[in-house]
Amino acid sequence: MKHIAVIGAGTMGNGIAHVFAQFGHQVNLIDISQTALDSAIATIGKNLDRQVSKGTLTEAQKSTTLNNLITHTDMKSGVQGVSLVVEAATENIDLKLKIFKDLDMLTDPTVILATNTSSISITQIAAVTTRPEKVIGMHFMNPVPIMKLVEIIRGYSTSNEVTNTIMELSKRLNKIPVEVNDYPGFVANRILMPMINEAIYSLYEGVAGVEEIDTVMKLGMAHPMGPLQLADFIGLDVCLAILNVLYDGFGNPKYAPCPLLVNMVMAGKKGVKSGEGFYTWNQGTKELLVAPKFK
Repeated sequence: MKHIAVIGAGTMGNGIAHVFAQFGHQVNLIDISQTALDSAIATIGKNLDRQVSKGTLTEAQKSTTLNNLITHTDMKSGVQGVSLVVEAATENIDLKLKIFKDLDMLTDPTVILATNTSSISITQIAAVTTRPEKVIGMHFMNPVPIMKLVEIIRGYSTSNEVTNTIMELSKRLNKIPVEVNDYPGFVANRILMPMINEAIYSLYEGVAGVEEIDTVMKLGMAHPMGPLQLADFIGLDVCLAILNVLYDGFGNPKYAPCPLLVNMVMAGKKGVKSGEGFYTWNQGTKELLVAPKFK
């Protein structure tokens, strides 16, 4: 597992690449956009600088980490010679299935194919490959360099050998892996997303305002941030996509996304990534956004 590939240079992809590179792995970071790759390397550099300033990393370790990263805009060249691929592309089922079909053709049959999906069925993804026993979920939490948890999701056909390998690899990244089975939302989002959805319903139904809802959960439940602020960080479009996976997977109306969430996403209010969601965001500064009036 010395040489790995990470597909997707967004927030999760660059965080995953950062961690693997920091722990001595050669990492091929792959994205169709060179601009996205350049931005990812810049972000990793800034995050490494933050670690150096806190004394958790030396300048020499920072340099070694950056030297372990190579960017590619071509998947074929990016996956040559690797032992593991971690896909961290957009949470879109059609895109992920296409990527895994391509990976199945472009990589050696011994290569383990992992996905960072937060909700999409591992079994469904594995079914488009000729090696379902080597397909597994490796769901990192955001921000990846800081958060300890990795959800390790076994598909229906994932082998014990592959599961054990990925569990041990996660520990060597100084993470705490937790093995779960392949059901919609796994554990993290099956529990988290209904809570966020209920918080949005509380706003939608006029129970309380944005700040009040978040304050109750922070002070009353000891959450580090409120569910509406967290939704902004995750991305309201991502929250909606995960809720739709839960609703489709279980067929239970309790997972149906709140109409307010649907409307906000359609209106382009996606949280931090768009600069506006339940809060307004400006260079990391949070300013309360007046609660949306439409329903």
